[in-house]
Amino acid sequence: MTGSTSSPLDLARKVLRTEAAAILSLVDRIDSDFERALEVLVDCRGRVVVTGMGKSGIICRKIAATLSSTGTSAFFLHPAEAIHGDLGALRDDDVVMALSHSGETEELVRLLESIRRIGARLIAITSAPDSTLGRAADVTLNCGITEEACPMNLVPTASTTAALALGDALAMTLLVRKGFREEDFASLHPGGKLGRRLIRVEHAMHVGAASPVVRTSTLMPDVFHEMSSKRLGMTCVVDDDGRLAGVFTDGDLRRLMTRNPDVLTLSAGEVMTSGAITIDRHLLAVEALKVMETHKITSVVVVDGDRRVEGVVHLHDLWRTQMV
Repeated sequence: MTGSTSSPLDLARKVLRTEAAAILSLVDRIDSDFERALEVLVDCRGRVVVTGMGKSGIICRKIAATLSSTGTSAFFLHPAEAIHGDLGALRDDDVVMALSHSGETEELVRLLESIRRIGARLIAITSAPDSTLGRAADVTLNCGITEEACPMNLVPTASTTAALALGDALAMTLLVRKGFREEDFASLHPGGKLGRRLIRVEHAMHVGAASPVVRTSTLMPDVFHEMSSKRLGMTCVVDDDGRLAGVFTDGDLRRLMTRNPDVLTLSAGEVMTSGAITIDRHLLAVEALKVMETHKITSVVVVDGDRRVEGVVHLHDLWRTQMV
């Protein structure tokens, strides 16, 4: 890859093709060694300690972050700092995941004896399975590439991209093996947009005294009071058994007053809209928004299997909390 006569666009395209080829070359290497590495991670009772120098160290930080965000306790350990005291963070029930393109990185090689003495398991990700690191590991994953994307074939580019992709493959298969769910992701990302998109209706709805509910026999003055005090622009209407019979909204009130000015003598059951749109408390907040948009409503009632009102979700609450 010389690049001296290539245009910048040609070179950029070749970089992308080279890095894509490096990742694709890993597909045929997903074999029994990968399965063994996965089992080591599944069996880990401590933390996953990811370590590497230079550019590999940067990839290690990303892998550790991905593992941590998907339910596996993990952190990055700088190998140079480790041999100067930070090795004390390592325990015998940990798994060390070491990244080195050559497998001969001095700082990592110096750690091998200590890792064995402590009793931690070792997974190596390297382009040289027969290297010192590769031979010392419990499991070695071959991350070798044909060439770097660098025009001089020197700068770590395709090799680090391949290592990152292999780390992602381990993290995602581990996620599935552990049964990691959307709810788990949301609980680990409470401040992030991705996590908020996985918030369920039960965490956004108005419940208890904050939920507007009247009975079918409730007269309109009390219906007005319930709607005004709860400030959701509507109220649920339940029958004598406490099951949802319908809803009454601000829009219903405006339309009613144009037809029947003497509304104060009526009951909620006489003016409500039957067949109200309802959802389950376990529905995702983003799905609740779709229901509101589809039916052109600003509030939706949450009911249980017996159609008993559990709460009300309002459109403004979803937008204000940035859940959607």
